Amino acid sequence: MTDNQRAITEDQWRNAKLIWDYHQMHQQLKPCDVAIGLGSHDLRVAAFTADLYLQGLVPTIVFTGGNSPNTAARFPRGEAVHFREQAIGLGVPADAVLIEPNAANTGQNIAFTREVLAAAGITPKSVLLTAMPYMERRAYATCRKVWPEVEVICASEPLEFDDYLKALGDEAFVTHMLVGDLQRVIEYPRLGFAIEQDVPEDVHAAYESLIHDGFTSRLLT
Repeated sequence: MTDNQRAITEDQWRNAKLIWDYHQMHQQLKPCDVAIGLGSHDLRVAAFTADLYLQGLVPTIVFTGGNSPNTAARFPRGEAVHFREQAIGLGVPADAVLIEPNAANTGQNIAFTREVLAAAGITPKSVLLTAMPYMERRAYATCRKVWPEVEVICASEPLEFDDYLKALGDEAFVTHMLVGDLQRVIEYPRLGFAIEQDVPEDVHAAYESLIHDGFTSRLLT
């Protein structure tokens, strides 16, 4: 285990768990007009989205995302392309999966996907937005801002915090990401990128404590 993959302390784990729980919205799943799978380093988002299709919750999927420094080596042809291939490999018909291969941030994910759907003649009234577990709240807030006309349900693969840490194999990396996403939940409304959301005092205190401990690599500069 490298220094960047070191285990976090018990106090840091508790603070990270508070933020993890806050990021997940636990919205009730229901049938929607389309699923939008947000590209990332985690192919399980594609697998989870495929499962929602196979359950009959959506008739169409759009995977969205180009590349980022975190994903270029893993997904050289772009996040959306690799996510689509994963979903098809899991049994989703190819003609049910569209891609948006250019987005470089969450706002673009939503805006560019809306254009892809419009070009395909699809005007959804409801969207099932899928993302990594710690990205749910930010994704929801962004979609509500960028595409206020649609009903948004945001979901992720149901995983306990410890199970996710074990699956990623890098406790520090996940903690950096949790802190970075919470900063965006706090700051993006002021910048016009997302709707405002309440952050409980204990969650904010956990966030400040982890920043003090040096989990700052994903903070906005």
